[in-house]
Amino acid sequence: MDRLIYTVANGSNRVLDQQAVLTNNLANINTAGFREQLSSYRSVPVVAGDDLSTRVSTVATTPGSNLEPGIMTETGRALDLAVTGDGWFSVQTPNGEAFTRGGEFQVSPQGLLVNRDGYPVLSADNAPIEIPDRGTVTFSGDGTITALGAGDNPADIQVLGQIKLANPQAAALRRGDDGYFRADPDIQPFVPTDPAVRMVSGFVEKSNVSAAETMVALIENARRFEMQMKVVQDAGSIAQNANSILSIGN
Repeated sequence: MDRLIYTVANGSNRVLDQQAVLTNNLANINTAGFREQLSSYRSVPVVAGDDLSTRVSTVATTPGSNLEPGIMTETGRALDLAVTGDGWFSVQTPNGEAFTRGGEFQVSPQGLLVNRDGYPVLSADNAPIEIPDRGTVTFSGDGTITALGAGDNPADIQVLGQIKLANPQAAALRRGDDGYFRADPDIQPFVPTDPAVRMVSGFVEKSNVSAAETMVALIENARRFEMQMKVVQDAGSIAQNANSILSIGN
């Protein structure tokens, strides 16, 4: 009886863990640049002596994230940027430098280029980028930012800086609780600007989460949980029958 209950409880917890990951993915289906989190679980034998040789436990594994690019959507908005191919935008968060594919940028009241969470977008020099409050701002494919004031001669165009386009090692990327990726310092202590990374203006990269696949996975997980609960009910019936037999013997 105890073997059955502990096995079911362990399996149910793993199903709920994966359900949480799938739910988070579905909730971010409209988040620009969101990367699908991967989660799975597997059965492992319990090795702790001869009396536990028949027990099997379940462990959850989170192999990482799906780093495949999402669909590009044209917005026509000058401050909407998207990385083409491999690469990331770099932003300054309270927990240090972080990487994101979300390019829905805006200008803060302080005149800084920031992302949707208000974090400053970093330049190739690892510094915040100041944007003038008047004039036309344009972005080139390598991240160079230029500005032309209203009524200015085209020859007076100014270079404001260059957005840091980085391409950290996939093995070094770790997703934080805030949803941003950071480089593991033990694998890649410093992530430089990568001149091979390109970007476009007027486009936004959508989440790479498939709504259909995630919904199917949620349904499958719900059915697995129902099966686990059915086993608990059967275990209760078995225990009642066993108690009835013992009471007759007495």
